[in-house]
Amino acid sequence: MHVKLQPELIEKEIIPNLKFKKQSEEDINPELKRKLVEATRLGNSYKGKMRIEFEDDEGLKAVETTIWATGQKYICLKGGIWLPISRIRNVKTL
Repeated sequence: MHVKLQPELIEKEIIPNLKFKKQSEEDINPELKRKLVEATRLGNSYKGKMRIEFEDDEGLKAVETTIWATGQKYICLKGGIWLPISRIRNVKTL
């Protein structure tokens, strides 16, 4: 039986202190990449906030913020905070 855990909601300022040492072997899902590019457009045009669910080395987390840029391996959040795309599990509009 698979139990869906609720992500811990954190402030974006905590992200630089999180550990992402365990590398994900999975390729980046094209649908996730599309959502991130669209979220970046919303962030830049309308300052639209997103809920980003991701996994650090401790477990599932979520942050609600604006995505300023999407690169090949990382996204840049408001405030110049970087998050590895390979660790993102879901992105939703708030």
